[in-house]
Amino acid sequence: MKLNNSIKSVFSACTVFTVIAIGYTPNLQAQTAKVIKVKTDHAIAKVQPNMWGVFFEDINFGADGGIYAELIKNRSFEFAKPLMGWSIKSKKLQEGEVLVVNRKEVNTANPRYLQVKKQNEDLELVNEGFKGIGVKKGLRYDFSLMYRQSAPGVKLVLMLKDEHNNIIGQGTLSPDQTGSDWKKQSASFTATETSPKAKFSILFQGNGNIDVDMISLFPADTWKNRPQGLRADMVQLLADMKPGFIRFPGGCIVEGTDLANRYQWKKTIGPIEDRQLIVNRWNMEFAHRAAPDYYQSFGLGFFEYFQLAEDIGSDALPILNCGMACQYNSAEVASLDELDPYVQDALDLIEFANGDVTTKWGKMRADLGHPKPFNLKMMGIGNENWGPQYLERVAIFTKAIKAKYPDFKLINSSGTGPDGDRFDLLNNALRSNNADFIDEHYYRPADWFLKNAGRYDNYPRNGSKVFVGEYAVHANSNITGSNKNNWQSALASAALMTGLERNADVVQMASYAPLFAHIDAWQWAPDMIWVDNLKSYGTPDYYVQKLFSTNKGTDVVSITLDEKNIIGQDGLYASAVTDQTKKELIIKIANNSDQAQNIDFDLEGKMKLKSKATNEEIANSSLNQINSFENPEAVSPKKSTFNLKGKKLNIALKPYSFNVIKIPFNQ
Repeated sequence: MKLNNSIKSVFSACTVFTVIAIGYTPNLQAQTAKVIKVKTDHAIAKVQPNMWGVFFEDINFGADGGIYAELIKNRSFEFAKPLMGWSIKSKKLQEGEVLVVNRKEVNTANPRYLQVKKQNEDLELVNEGFKGIGVKKGLRYDFSLMYRQSAPGVKLVLMLKDEHNNIIGQGTLSPDQTGSDWKKQSASFTATETSPKAKFSILFQGNGNIDVDMISLFPADTWKNRPQGLRADMVQLLADMKPGFIRFPGGCIVEGTDLANRYQWKKTIGPIEDRQLIVNRWNMEFAHRAAPDYYQSFGLGFFEYFQLAEDIGSDALPILNCGMACQYNSAEVASLDELDPYVQDALDLIEFANGDVTTKWGKMRADLGHPKPFNLKMMGIGNENWGPQYLERVAIFTKAIKAKYPDFKLINSSGTGPDGDRFDLLNNALRSNNADFIDEHYYRPADWFLKNAGRYDNYPRNGSKVFVGEYAVHANSNITGSNKNNWQSALASAALMTGLERNADVVQMASYAPLFAHIDAWQWAPDMIWVDNLKSYGTPDYYVQKLFSTNKGTDVVSITLDEKNIIGQDGLYASAVTDQTKKELIIKIANNSDQAQNIDFDLEGKMKLKSKATNEEIANSSLNQINSFENPEAVSPKKSTFNLKGKKLNIALKPYSFNVIKIPFNQ
């Protein structure tokens, strides 16, 4: 690309970065630069260390079939249809040779198992996995099962088969113990080829009677190589964001379609075989995206959530049921005089996370391998519950928890949206009750996000703080699936987030939602990270969130255009912070217009700025541009450096761009 002489002369003092930024638009030199003032010494709010977090819910096969690395679907035969996900192959299957047996009175958590009375022909049990099984060449796979047999004689041949039924991994297991007690046995083998849609097969050879349960297969490359752990590539994407907190386990699954279907944390800890599977409430929520094979095995349970948060340096933020089921489904509530078990669950969770090993639940945590407390600081009471019935119940929870843990922070729901009578009732009542945090959710079009960048500028500075627990730009309804995560959505989110950051004394935490979606098994879109059985990628929203989270700073400083907050003037949105630890001034500015814009930053104050600065820029001329498995970084940050002259900085912002400018300083 060549520049004409006039442009070269006008911008001869600019750096290579600036030339590149404006080279494609020769009319820019005719524009009058907008002067944006940054008062580097004028701290107006503190940024909380956990300001930007992530929100996990088991939706879109985010846990089972997603971050929980188990490859076998319906491993304990507990789905409503006990053999869903399984098929039985035999040249001549005898009547009664294979039976599903229910022992509900003996084991309510895991009642079913498979009884195999092996007679003549070889018998093959095949599992389809979660939309297939992702297999990697050269990787070890770890198989395990629980069994009991009256006499030995059955040999298990373990096989991974690709889409064409070719064997791409094989091992054997010969159950070696007899008796009436259940035993666990394991075997490992290595895959010889890669396949994104494999299946797993157990070939029963020999004769004998054997009962099998908890049939499991995990890849060896889990996060931190933990046995039966989490999918490493998905966790790594989270770790790279450096989120301040992880909100879990939802979301609507906390409420359940009815109270029997609610999330109960005590049933998700301890031995895997004792964790009682339930149907996932997203199973049949959307007729057009029905998922009858969607259940919660709770292999990813509360202990694993706490462990994950600790692993990546995040605060844990659990959300508990408040005695109310989803009000869009059954709207079932526990009566006020029967609320004690729900409140006790909350108190016990704090003890589980923080209690000394001499306490009941602190000992349980230690027995699970973590004697050190998790240092839980906060929890949410209810998810998107609303109405006077919610206010009655949250008051009971608050009184009981604050009586025992007065400094513990509680997050209260403001309902399903950011405005209207439902929101006003809760927001006003909760503020009058001095709630610690009020959780606001919004799924709205891009235009709403742009118009609400100044939403919190006039919120009260004292009293209840805001937690923006779920938000995402929802594109035109004609756009479906991963295509919803386009650049327009991410750029509008960036614009709003400058408003959240500018008001960090009001909005102290925020998290985009939902987090994960499987490309073949999603119910809800958009989502921050998309996966298939082998790969994962961050959307444009992911990179915007990551830029905010990894550049949060410590102190908000004033940034204005014509002495006003920058909330849409000519499509511009901006916030600024200083990082007193890293010694950086960080300016975040989004250009939502289709025109390049010439900006003069006037950096006021006594701060001694260094001459070298960097810019991480995300820009794309098409608002419909997305990332994909084929092009995972189509919309992603590009880093450049430039020189600063004194307290002046001139930058040309590309159309449809988001920029994070970092200027080191001495103090």
